[in-house]
Amino acid sequence: MASFLIRRIAQGLVVVVLASILIFLVMRLIPGDPAALLAGPEATPEDVEALRDRLGLNDPLIEQYVDWLTGAIQGDFGRSFTRSLDVDELMNAALLPSAELAIAGYAFVLAFGIPLGIFAGLKPGGIGDYIATGFTMFTLGIPNFVLGIILIWVLAVHLGLLPITGRVGFDEDPIEALKFLVMPMIAVGAGTAAVLARFVRASIMETLNQDYVRTARAKGLRERTVVLRHAMRNALIPVITVAALQIGFLISGAVIVEVVFARPGFGSLIIAGVQGRDYQLIQGMLVVLVTVFVVANTVADILYGYVDPRIRVS
Repeated sequence: MASFLIRRIAQGLVVVVLASILIFLVMRLIPGDPAALLAGPEATPEDVEALRDRLGLNDPLIEQYVDWLTGAIQGDFGRSFTRSLDVDELMNAALLPSAELAIAGYAFVLAFGIPLGIFAGLKPGGIGDYIATGFTMFTLGIPNFVLGIILIWVLAVHLGLLPITGRVGFDEDPIEALKFLVMPMIAVGAGTAAVLARFVRASIMETLNQDYVRTARAKGLRERTVVLRHAMRNALIPVITVAALQIGFLISGAVIVEVVFARPGFGSLIIAGVQGRDYQLIQGMLVVLVTVFVVANTVADILYGYVDPRIRVS
């Protein structure tokens, strides 16, 4: 088990480093000069060049990357070009709203997607299967930001049940905070819940046709015991990996949905960073998001290996 853990953690570190290199290079391909934007339209070429020197943009790329990576490892992602604040300070301020939405969306995915998939898989062709199919077709056919707009139009504008945009902290008013969180949570998690439900349905149906399940039924065990003790446990093993893989889509979806609902968080920061060609801000935020995704998948691999010893051996 120790060698399995070391391999998975090492692979995760390699992915993060490679992603950081890619992010650093892609930022330099964005059209526009950050120094020219900061200096303003009336700045002379000499002013722009002096600003580039001050920002370190004239240094060789390898030197810029090493300096940035060294600081990032120590938790220092540099200083934002456009806001004159430390990037880690800006990210800390945006972390809580984004974490709220991501956690709430993932809770919705697990609480809705897994039971729906189980319900559909236990009785193929039944009412649960039709509900799951209809839900899947509706949510997968609509981008999350469009679903967010539909929710605003129906639940907020026409029915007046929920507030349209903004955020209230749970430390201020928990009830109001939940009201502001419901629609973004559904918009973020609906598509991922549909994917998970389809996978759980297929896994349950496949497991119920296995020989050991038929043997358990032949022994006279109650159907509930057969399903819960024999079928369900084995059917949900691969769901661990699928659920973890969806975290990346969930995070990217949360960033977009934050903009639709005018919630503070990583979404607004990333858009502001792109508009201002703020290399330091964009690099720091994207690396953090990639790291979260890699950590989630590494944890899923470890859990998968713990549940299924064959994975550790292979």
